Amino acid sequence: MRTIHVKTESADYPVYVGSDFLPQLSRHLRKLSGDALPRLFILTSPEIWALWGEALLSGLPKEQHPSILFLPPGERYKRLAEVERLAGELAAAGADRSSVLIAFGGGIIGDVGGFLSAIYMRGIDYIQMPTTLLAQVDSSVGGKTGTNLSAGKNLIGSFHHPRAVFADVATLQTLPARELRAGLFESIKAGIIRDAKLFRFLERNAEAVLQRDMDALKYVIGASVRMKAEVVGIDERESGLRMILNFGHTIGHAIEAATGYRRLLHGEAIAWGMLAALQIALGRGTVTAQEADRITQTIHAYGPLRPFRSSAGLLLGAAGRDKKNRAGKRRFVLPQGIGDAVVVENVTDAEMRDAVEWTLAAARQSEQKTEARGR
Repeated sequence: MRTIHVKTESADYPVYVGSDFLPQLSRHLRKLSGDALPRLFILTSPEIWALWGEALLSGLPKEQHPSILFLPPGERYKRLAEVERLAGELAAAGADRSSVLIAFGGGIIGDVGGFLSAIYMRGIDYIQMPTTLLAQVDSSVGGKTGTNLSAGKNLIGSFHHPRAVFADVATLQTLPARELRAGLFESIKAGIIRDAKLFRFLERNAEAVLQRDMDALKYVIGASVRMKAEVVGIDERESGLRMILNFGHTIGHAIEAATGYRRLLHGEAIAWGMLAALQIALGRGTVTAQEADRITQTIHAYGPLRPFRSSAGLLLGAAGRDKKNRAGKRRFVLPQGIGDAVVVENVTDAEMRDAVEWTLAAARQSEQKTEARGR
């Protein structure tokens, strides 16, 4: 088991990376809360509960009867109406300020569970138990919680850190291959922006990682979490350095919004967004052609990238509503080689349009290749 500590001005908590946490859950919870377990509430999806609910319950004392709350899968359920429904279920079940919510599922479950915990009775404790790679390497760590609006992703939310994160690699064995790959794009991002060693590992060990070698996955998850913990520890509220974690997200989020959050998984959209940002970096000379080729090849090694259709106008409009923009200035993350990144505020409209049009052309080419293989 690997333990990474997240230390910020407002929180200090462990992230555990290992396997078989579920059957030993009560022992781990007692380390956090003492001998007496608090009243537990579990937020999960029906699919995750069907796969892993029995294992989780086996790790709790027989006298502990947690209340189970369900959120259907999909970005379209990451909305305030669902948060209100879940808060009503907490109240009806008798949850009070001493209760603890366990967010047991993927990134949407973690984001909604964290936000629900932040606002219910003005804040209760919660624990992240992410079951997807994307959630384990990224969204479960750092305290960002929230829901979507029709105008854009994560526009409503708060900072509310968990008491602990348990990243159980065993749960990845039932993860669909597409979702595994989507999560790995976030680890590639982590390597590009701040950890060249992690990038090289992903670059050289794609086969082992994609075959779900446990040691390889533990290394990737641990390194990704460690990188994010360091950044969050320096800049908890995203006033500076933490913005580099948004590499690929400006255009990636725009793609998600423009396609109604239905066509691509989050990590897939971020992969397209990273490739788009790479075009701007190439034009500015912040990366060499050789570095750009390595990044591109590594992203495609964890593909295939799912194609999508949109228009330059829709994508540029959605990117203009990005919440990273401040005082009318567009904030954009660009790589400076491999293992370093910078936030800039002077990306021009022409650069954005060129990057978006390149991405749309690449997506069309990907679609044509997919159709050709299907004939």
